[in-house]
Amino acid sequence: MHSLITLRNTLIAFIVSAAFLSACTRISSTELGRDLIPPIDGVFTKDTLLDVITDSFESTDTTRIYSSDNAVFGTISNDPLFGKSRASMFFELKPAAYPFYIPGHKDSIVVDSAVLILGYSGLYGDSMQPLRLTVSEISQSTRLILNRAYPAEYPGVTPVTTAAAMAPPLALDIRRIPDSVNNRFENAKNQIRIKMNANIAKRFIKDYDSTNAYRSDSAFRTYFAGFALTTDAGTPANALVKISLADTNTKFALYYSSSSTGATRRDTSVTYFKFSSSTGGFANFVVRDRSGSEAAQHLTTTSRPDSLVYVQTSPGTYVRIRVPGLASLSNRIVHRAELIAEQVPDDANLQTIEKQMLPPRYLLLSVYDSVKKVKRNITNDYILSSNGPNMTDFGGFVTSKAATGYDKISAYTFSLTRYVQGIVTRKDTAFTLRLSAPTNDSLLYKTPYPDLTMPLTSYITPTLANDAGIGRVRLGGGTHSRFRMRLRVIFSRI
Repeated sequence: MHSLITLRNTLIAFIVSAAFLSACTRISSTELGRDLIPPIDGVFTKDTLLDVITDSFESTDTTRIYSSDNAVFGTISNDPLFGKSRASMFFELKPAAYPFYIPGHKDSIVVDSAVLILGYSGLYGDSMQPLRLTVSEISQSTRLILNRAYPAEYPGVTPVTTAAAMAPPLALDIRRIPDSVNNRFENAKNQIRIKMNANIAKRFIKDYDSTNAYRSDSAFRTYFAGFALTTDAGTPANALVKISLADTNTKFALYYSSSSTGATRRDTSVTYFKFSSSTGGFANFVVRDRSGSEAAQHLTTTSRPDSLVYVQTSPGTYVRIRVPGLASLSNRIVHRAELIAEQVPDDANLQTIEKQMLPPRYLLLSVYDSVKKVKRNITNDYILSSNGPNMTDFGGFVTSKAATGYDKISAYTFSLTRYVQGIVTRKDTAFTLRLSAPTNDSLLYKTPYPDLTMPLTSYITPTLANDAGIGRVRLGGGTHSRFRMRLRVIFSRI
């Protein structure tokens, strides 16, 4: 009887232990789906979720847009989450060489028209509402400075001013932009064509010649300072249009006819002015107005944890992230550590604004060096090689995931495995992190442990990150009830 009781107790203990271990041990897929957790080999693999403290701030970093990037113009007048935006473009299009001549005898030249043609690269926002666009001449008092990378944001101050309008205001139907253009001079699509006033055509075809404006580049700039594209902020619109100055579609077309021999037969010809990064000035300003928006109620200059956080592409906003429990983790084998951030959809605008104003395609997770006032990479996980940064492995590109009640939500996941391992094993510093949506940006890069080289600068470009002004997302913060931002650590005890 005693042996039966002992056997029964042993079985009960075994069943309880097995149930306990199965509850604590969980082999599950990660958000990134990389670095698969090793199979069962006698070491129990567990996971834990660490709470994060989050708050949102308005970025004070300077944003620059270069002529090789997509430029933007347009107006967003109704974004309840992030407020208003207005983007304006200023640029020069010039003859290919000087002195420049309109072919044919000047007295025989007959003016046809002048057309500004812009290479369309895409849209952010609502294509149903037209943009009221104005093309003006840049004032001679604020000529563009050649080879200067102008800051994109100038709150309350615009360092480039406009003079007279060059064309009637245009109600730009964005839906028609992709239409093809087929005539004897053009066989193209994705062009925005704006016909200039008759006096502008006469000025560039008849009044200017090689003895005055077309004598040299410096002379031309004193006669014409460039084009300004602005939109009417008072007209309801919700779109930013992307333009490529480097595209062959972008040019200033002068149409005319002439007879150099005195013959009665005449034919229309065209001459194009184009953009050159070496001789043409360029500026692109994106001004944000978040007053009255939901984000404005959460942006802070203090340590106020929030359940909702806001990231807007530069010039924009960022999120500060702290993980209080990370520094106190005991030593362990870290198989995977990942920061998970999920979108909190705007239920009131799911079928409209939420579908039009998409999240940034890339978010950057970094460390902010408050002494040097620069961003630093997440050491050991964000790694630079001859092929560039390992952004795909590190994470940050937007993905979609299922969520009850929604078709899908956007999410961002970052691999912090080596960073966390360094903290629990070597007692490396657990930093305060920053989540932002960069356009052109840079990081002070530190090589992986043991970090024996001098820090260098790693650059991020719109090709890898985001076009200026394009993208915004509301994320769940560290205390959100459903879409909580968290740090997931999958580990084994030593």
